[in-house]
Amino acid sequence: MSLVNVLAAGQSYVLWVLTVLAGVAAIVALVHASVQRDDAFPAVDKQSKVLWVSLLALATLFIWLFQAPTLFYLIGVVVLIVYLVDVRPRVDSIQNKHWFRKIR
Repeated sequence: MSLVNVLAAGQSYVLWVLTVLAGVAAIVALVHASVQRDDAFPAVDKQSKVLWVSLLALATLFIWLFQAPTLFYLIGVVVLIVYLVDVRPRVDSIQNKHWFRKIR
C-alpha cells in the first residue's frame, strides 16, 4: 500500500467522523428547538420556532445525505452553528434553562 493510498484512506475516515459528529449535533439541536416554547424565539428577537425547526430539519438532512465536504453539507453545518452559538443560548437564558451548563 502506497503513502497516497494511506493518506486517502485517512482523509476519508476524517471526513466520515466529521459527518457523524455534525449529524449527531444537528439531531440534538433539532430536538432542542422542537421542545422549546413557541414564544421564546420571538422574545429574544430571533425568527419563529417553526422556521428554526424547519431549518434544522433541512440542515440535518443535508448533513446526513450529502456528507462532507459538499456545498449542501457546509450549508447545513452553518445553520447548525448559528443555532448552537447564537439562538440556543438566548432561548435557554430567557427560559432559565441550563443545557450542558453547571447550575450554580
